[in-house]
Amino acid sequence: MNNNTRREFLKTTSATIVGVALSNQFLKAQQSLAIKPRLICAFTKCLQFIEIDKLGDFLAALEFDGADLTVRKGGHVLTENITIDLPKAVKLLERSGIKVPMMVTDVIDPENPESERILGVAAENGIKYYRMGYLNYDTKKSIPQNLENHKRSIEKLEKINRKFNIHGGYQNHSGIRVGGPVWDLYWLLKDCDPAYIGVQYDIRHAVCEGGNSWPIGMNLVSPWIRTVDIKDFFWKKVDGKWKINSVPLGEGMVDLDSFLKQYASLKLSDPISIHFEYDLGGAESGKTNPKMETNEIATFLKNDLLFLRSKFKELGL
Repeated sequence: MNNNTRREFLKTTSATIVGVALSNQFLKAQQSLAIKPRLICAFTKCLQFIEIDKLGDFLAALEFDGADLTVRKGGHVLTENITIDLPKAVKLLERSGIKVPMMVTDVIDPENPESERILGVAAENGIKYYRMGYLNYDTKKSIPQNLENHKRSIEKLEKINRKFNIHGGYQNHSGIRVGGPVWDLYWLLKDCDPAYIGVQYDIRHAVCEGGNSWPIGMNLVSPWIRTVDIKDFFWKKVDGKWKINSVPLGEGMVDLDSFLKQYASLKLSDPISIHFEYDLGGAESGKTNPKMETNEIATFLKNDLLFLRSKFKELGL
């Protein structure tokens, strides 16, 4: 599906009714995309302006399967209140038919007692996967020295994950932190058990850093991939400098056809998290007072969901 086709597709699915029901137009679109069930979640960073007691109904109206819940500073669940607030959040979302198989955290330090507390509460409430925080390079040390030091921390974190039977995924994220190059993650994880620790593979960031070579990196770390992030972008020149410009699915450089085919060929499974990092009036940055209307934000989310499901159907996956 090229960009023109996508725009035509989006024109047919532009109306959203939030908190009541989907429009007949959306219902017909959904029925036409009857495909193999996949657990597709919405990353809730862009929905910080919606209270947790209303979030489930919002996502259910858009027909997401689950929530990739923010459990961190500024998130829907704050870690200092996790014992009370996470069970409450999970129950409220599940009451609306929204599963909570995964969460996004800042957990990265195995020596921090908070790490065990956070993961223990998550496991008790049925969350199977979490995204870790990020690791940085110490510029006073060589790259191999940095990775060797971080590897020891990752191995300790694996033991904590094993204790709670939960999987921690490190997101490959473009930039100069650890994990910008996907090869970093192979070095860190090659001696670890994929059942408990691995990669939350982000195709947008992989393309951003790897260009056309991303399939090699994805194949390399595939044994450790348990969850994936899907979003799109293109490079845009701003004030003489090239910058990453996030866009809705299908409007950017990410070759979703190739990615989804490789995803299927590697026999990777759900859950899938759609990220919404393009302009949503500030909601994309987690702001609680976005300038864009709620219905307009909902329409963008719904369009990305329908577009991804249409891709699975189109490719027979």
